[in-house]
Amino acid sequence: MDGVRRLKSCGLAALGLALSLGAVSAQDKPIELKLSHWVPPSHPLQAAIQDWADDIQKASNGSITYKIYPSQQLGKAFDHYDMARDGIADFVYVNPGYQPGRFPIVSAGELPFLVGHAKGGNRAIDAWYRKYAASEMKDVHYCFSFVLDPVAWHSSTKKIVVPDDIKGMKIRPAQGTIAAWVTQLGGTNVQSSAPEARDILAKGVADAITFPWGSMLLFGIDKVTKYDMDEPLGSVTFQWLMNPAAYAAMSASQKKVIDDHCTTEWAARFADPWVDFEHGGLEKIKAEPDHEVYTISDAQLAEWKKSAEPLRQKWAADVKKAGGDPDAIWKELQASLTQYNAGF
Repeated sequence: MDGVRRLKSCGLAALGLALSLGAVSAQDKPIELKLSHWVPPSHPLQAAIQDWADDIQKASNGSITYKIYPSQQLGKAFDHYDMARDGIADFVYVNPGYQPGRFPIVSAGELPFLVGHAKGGNRAIDAWYRKYAASEMKDVHYCFSFVLDPVAWHSSTKKIVVPDDIKGMKIRPAQGTIAAWVTQLGGTNVQSSAPEARDILAKGVADAITFPWGSMLLFGIDKVTKYDMDEPLGSVTFQWLMNPAAYAAMSASQKKVIDDHCTTEWAARFADPWVDFEHGGLEKIKAEPDHEVYTISDAQLAEWKKSAEPLRQKWAADVKKAGGDPDAIWKELQASLTQYNAGF
């Protein structure tokens, strides 16, 4: 009888183990993520997304796979935040500055002469914004933020040296804060996504653009511009965001894999190679015979900085209007920039 009881006990234990394994298997059902961005596959972002997603696939033991959709295949660049909200894509690359006024807190990262070192900025902006993303970007599941290597003025019609030179010009700005700056200086904004920028400059719809150096070459914008100010103006903030329903549908172990890949450390790993790519474009454009790359004096730089002061005041007013405390938020941002040696 004891032998029979032992056999029954072993059988029940084996059945319990099988049911347990079956439950785990059922939880970790295969998931294929749709990862959407709006730059060409040759852009450094494509490789960054692939590296990130490959690591997720490995960490999930193959239960999470992916497909990347570049070049606005699933929707326009301006629509990517809403695409994550609505489930058109599972992860999206967002430039919040494409929708001025919608995300007032994070637009602090767009202010001129704030982020001077993008590698530190990738860490500083993400570490600072995590506290606010849950409320300001409540329609999506936040993964991380990162920044662009500082942009510069590039013109097809004349050298831009001092703020007064913007008056009467048609400018394609990199983000909403620079757009407000252009308006303040008497220029006219021409809105377009990065992939459309060359076309509007070639057709004369815009006279100048604020853009990073490497991407000038990648998008062929150097072919339709002549004058380049070698002075960093400021950065652009980006987000890598997830559809909330896609996250909710995952098992606990799959969610942990995603959580482990949505960190400040991953923001840096994701975006640091892009910084090197952009920075390397400066010397290449200097070598182009049809381009004049020039510097400005300290006095001229002081004029630019003075002209940008009202932008911070406008940012503070917008944050206050949205219910935030601009003084506290600004103090936290400055502390994060100092911690990561990312300031101008």
